[in-house]
Amino acid sequence: MQRAAQRDDRAHAQRARRLRRALVCAAAVPAVLITAACSSDSGDSKAKSGEESTRQSASGTSQPSASASPTVPAAAYQKLPEPCSALSKKTLTDLVPEGAKSGKKGSSDDPSARASCSWNSLDNNGVKGSQFRWLNISLLRFDSDAARGAGDDQAHAYYSQQVKDAQSVDGAKNARVVPLSGTGSEATTVRYDLKKKEGLFKQQTVVARVKNVVVTVDYNGAGLAGEKTPDADGMAKDAQKALKEVVSAVSSANGEGGGATSPTKDPASPSEPASASASASKSASKAPVKSASSGASPSKSAVEKS
Repeated sequence: MQRAAQRDDRAHAQRARRLRRALVCAAAVPAVLITAACSSDSGDSKAKSGEESTRQSASGTSQPSASASPTVPAAAYQKLPEPCSALSKKTLTDLVPEGAKSGKKGSSDDPSARASCSWNSLDNNGVKGSQFRWLNISLLRFDSDAARGAGDDQAHAYYSQQVKDAQSVDGAKNARVVPLSGTGSEATTVRYDLKKKEGLFKQQTVVARVKNVVVTVDYNGAGLAGEKTPDADGMAKDAQKALKEVVSAVSSANGEGGGATSPTKDPASPSEPASASASASKSASKAPVKSASSGASPSKSAVEKS
């Protein structure tokens, strides 16, 4: 009996130990689940954070936005006047009296971008000699272009080059450069003497820019075979008068008036840096660097014509 009781006590003790272990394990399960749940939440947060970062990167909010494409203002003038009709009959009669009706239009692959016209006059006084005059006007228009810049800036650069070229003619003497006010956006007169075997030539080159168009007027004269040399001051005034008429014709061709007497302020005024850009339009890009009407400088062309 005593042994049986001892066996029963051992059995009860074993069952009690098994029950305690079961209870301990049962108590441990929720903690494991909680730990797993916390780990799962942490992973979800990290995943959501990663997704949010990806969305921000894709939307560009965390990266600098691309810069806007550069833009330039549209060119003000889109047309050029008929060059041989840009001067009045009276002006032509004063400047080239024997050749007022003999205007010769220069060739151009795009008359809306560049144009020119020239006149010759020989007033023969027999044994007293003769008076020779040569007049040429040329016009060059620049279009705005994102790569080359605004038409006004390109025109200013070309205008500056024209003035510089007029001062660099071989053999020129007594050169004078005089700014000309009241004509377009900016204007300059270049005067000099040039001795040739035929006589002493008085050369006047006046250049003006009106917005995106450059106008160049070349006017020279000489007294031949003993005739007296023409007055340079008078010729300069005549050339400036012609320039104002052509500038006014440019404005009128584009629906504006008063271009000859009212200076136009624009971004390419002389006080600002000149743009080094080349011609913008297709035709302007083909224009020679020294003259819109011929391959040589305007002054050289004038002398060759004489």
